[in-house]
Amino acid sequence: MNYLIDTQILIWYQLDSHKLKHPIRKLLGNRNNTIVISQISLFEIAIKQKLGKLPELDLPIAMLASLIKQDAFNLLDLQTTHIESYSKIPLVPEHRDPFDRLLLATALSENMAIVSADANFKFYQPQIQLISND
Repeated sequence: MNYLIDTQILIWYQLDSHKLKHPIRKLLGNRNNTIVISQISLFEIAIKQKLGKLPELDLPIAMLASLIKQDAFNLLDLQTTHIESYSKIPLVPEHRDPFDRLLLATALSENMAIVSADANFKFYQPQIQLISND
């Protein structure tokens, strides 16, 4: 099965964080699954690094992209269809994060389940198939 992972899951995976629950770790490690990371996550990480919000992930983006490939994950380029699908994601007053919303639109456009630790992603079910890290 194909899974898009959100930025927080990617960060926790790269840091080998205890916050990443065993079922999600198992899903990510299963080579029968195709794990996809959107370039949007790299952009979000770059911004957070620039703002000093990710001191624990002190890796250049190029190195992070290389690690993603070493982990046998797939890096997905941003496509016009992903941006077009943004309009199909409901605007929930409690959740306006543009990065999250574009990741949700990508999952919708690519017909992939999204793996997330963000409780706000539940607002988009059943339109989006969510695999939660709770």
